[in-house]
Amino acid sequence: MRILFVTNPFRSHLFVQVPLAWALRNAGHEVCIAGPPDMADDIAHTGIPGVSIGEMLKLEEKVATVAPIPGADGVADPRGHRTGKSVQSDFGWGDPYIELKDLTSGVRGVFYPDSTVEDLISFSRLWKPDLVISDPTAVPGSIAARVVGAAHARMLFTVDRLAQLRSATRDRLHTDGDPMREWLEPILNRHDRPFDEEAVLGQWTISPMPLWVWRPEGVHYVPMRNVPFNGPFTTPKWVYEPPARRRVCITLGISHRDANIEGTSASASELFDAVSDLDIEVVATFNAKQIGSVRVPDNVRTVDFIPLNVLLPSCEAIVHEGGCGTFASANEAGVPQVIVPNDYKVEKWWGSVAMANATEARGAGVYSVNAGNMTAEVLRESLKQVLEDPTFTANARRVRTEVQAMPTPNAMVPVLEKLTAEYRASRS
Repeated sequence: MRILFVTNPFRSHLFVQVPLAWALRNAGHEVCIAGPPDMADDIAHTGIPGVSIGEMLKLEEKVATVAPIPGADGVADPRGHRTGKSVQSDFGWGDPYIELKDLTSGVRGVFYPDSTVEDLISFSRLWKPDLVISDPTAVPGSIAARVVGAAHARMLFTVDRLAQLRSATRDRLHTDGDPMREWLEPILNRHDRPFDEEAVLGQWTISPMPLWVWRPEGVHYVPMRNVPFNGPFTTPKWVYEPPARRRVCITLGISHRDANIEGTSASASELFDAVSDLDIEVVATFNAKQIGSVRVPDNVRTVDFIPLNVLLPSCEAIVHEGGCGTFASANEAGVPQVIVPNDYKVEKWWGSVAMANATEARGAGVYSVNAGNMTAEVLRESLKQVLEDPTFTANARRVRTEVQAMPTPNAMVPVLEKLTAEYRASRS
């Protein structure tokens, strides 16, 4: 088979796809990754052949120029702002329809202008994939698949926010208009293809989330273990040396840091204040901009980047913002988690809240508080809780066993071969 992966302009999204791409390649299939020119170097470093589609996105500039959605002013999370915590059904601006319009506008305006979509279709006609596997934000991957008669699967990097929004707004899509249909149907019509729900949600969806993390109903999910991949990096030798004190990792992820997207994340100042008087060794993956002029405590070692799957086996806890790669690495290492979801726009609904709720329910960590409500005192107490109560470590190790029992990327190869053959036979 020929399998085309379609990624978006974030390394963390690309990195979720790489282990499966290599599993398919090692099984003898031809694999290619399509992404914006902004991602060319990152795609090249995966070792998988890649192709650039569209013009440079210049993400920082585009994010700043996306027009606000009418009715999206005011408090983004009234429930979360009252309690300091949220649940997955707390929608941005209190309205899933406004959130769906915002998501569609952002993906269309920032990631996939019409010229990029047509370039993706043009390459698909040239390369003729049998299967297209796209990031959930790479919605035009379904159009490219339809034009060339390929099967189409989405590959989630986190919780299925788009399916949740489609389900929550189903009635209003008929009365108030469907923003996804308004975007995709004219493109499909130009290529003599119809619009339906599969054009948005694919024939099936590969999900890296453990089964105990919330997911919407009505979608054909194919579970796959998220095997952390971090790109090329030489690990410093000290990571492998036994720490003199209990080691804790603090990270805010790489996606927004890479793109300089401003939001409400936990501040370095309060994170450092929370741990400065604790008898622990802290490894903080912050760059110079994130640290700024903040004084780094004596018990904190700052590093710009380090692969978490290498660092976390030596840690007794991790504090993070709920990123999917960090979550996967913590589960794989069996490390208790303290999750502080950031408050960039509706970022919490990309899955950090669902992961925090599920981790707390499994007893493998603590949903401390949303970033906008975080204080050093709150975080300190959350961290002390997971360090001092051994049941958190025991439960985190149980979670590790559960995650390791999920199908690996290698095990997914025959599943995808079968699903692709069935879909293409039904359309022939």
